Amino acid sequence: MIHPHTELRYVSKSIGYGVFATQFIPQGTIIWVLDELDQKLDESYIYSLDPIRKSQLIKYCYRDEQGKYVLCWDIARYMNHKFQANCICTAYQFELAAKDILPGEELTEDYGYFNLDEPFYCFPEKESSRTKVMPDDILHFYPEWDNKAAESMKYFNQVDQPLKGLVNPKYMDKVSLVAAGKEPIDSIISCYYDRFRNFEVVS
Repeated sequence: MIHPHTELRYVSKSIGYGVFATQFIPQGTIIWVLDELDQKLDESYIYSLDPIRKSQLIKYCYRDEQGKYVLCWDIARYMNHKFQANCICTAYQFELAAKDILPGEELTEDYGYFNLDEPFYCFPEKESSRTKVMPDDILHFYPEWDNKAAESMKYFNQVDQPLKGLVNPKYMDKVSLVAAGKEPIDSIISCYYDRFRNFEVVS
C-alpha cells in the first residue's frame, strides 16, 4: 500500500503517469509497504497468459527473492524509476522516504532492486553515470542502498507512520531495534532473486 498522502498524476507522453506527494512526507517515513492485497503470481502462471496480459503484468510487477511476480494493487505500481531516487527499499518489505519529500514532488525509486527480467533503458540523469537498470544491479549497488536505508531509518521513530501497522509482524522486532540504533540494518541483498539457482523451465 502506498502512503495516503499521494496521488496519481500525468507526467508526460514519454513517461506516462507517476506518483506525487500531496503533503509533506519527511525522511524516514514508510511510503510503501507490501500488504495482503498485493498479488503474488507464479512465473508459470504469468507465462501461461495471452501476450497482452503477460506483457502488462511483466511491466507492472517486480520479483521478490523467491521469484514471485508481485503486482501492487494500488497506484504504487506507477512509481517511476530514478537512479538518484527519493525513496529507498529495505529488506523488510517496505520502502522509506530517503529524503524529505515536498508537496507536489514525484516519488521515485531505483528499479535496480526489483529483479527485472530484462535491462531497463532510462532517460539520462546528470547525477548518475548509469544509463540502464540491469537484472543483477542489486549485487553491485546493495552497499550504497543499504547505507541510504540505514540513514533513513534513523528518523523512523521521529515521524508519523500511517503505514506502520501494515508491516509484516515477523519484521517488527528487528525494525524496532534498527530504528532505535541497537542493531544494524539487514542488507537488501537478501531480496535478490537468483534466477539461475532457481531456474525453472517454462513452456
